[in-house]
Amino acid sequence: EAKLVESGGGWVQPGSSLRLSCAASGFTFGNYDMSWVRQAPGKGPEWVSGINSGAGSTYYADSVKGRFTISRDNAKNTLYLQMSALKTDDTAVYFCVTVPGRVTDGITVATLLSGFWGQGTQVTVSS
Repeated sequence: EAKLVESGGGWVQPGSSLRLSCAASGFTFGNYDMSWVRQAPGKGPEWVSGINSGAGSTYYADSVKGRFTISRDNAKNTLYLQMSALKTDDTAVYFCVTVPGRVTDGITVATLLSGFWGQGTQVTVSS
């Protein structure tokens, strides 16, 4: 059974850093491009970042560019999102998602809906 389990969320103050992890199991993780998607309270899901299967290409939403770094360790079947200079607007539930086909810059959430999603991890940025 395919499974994605996010971890690493929590409450932090603005300007802080946090690293999210997504542990994959039940499928060949290294064959899939991956993305992070977030959903803030009362808002629709927003694509945050994507990475191709070989980790040679990464993509970011403008809202997080320069602050977030996506990476993966295919030997450990794990996806990461290093978040720095966090803002209150970054408060959301963060999901890791398998990408149907190839990840592209600005891939739509509609496309990702047909991927496999984890259960999410809550990130709260507040003073």
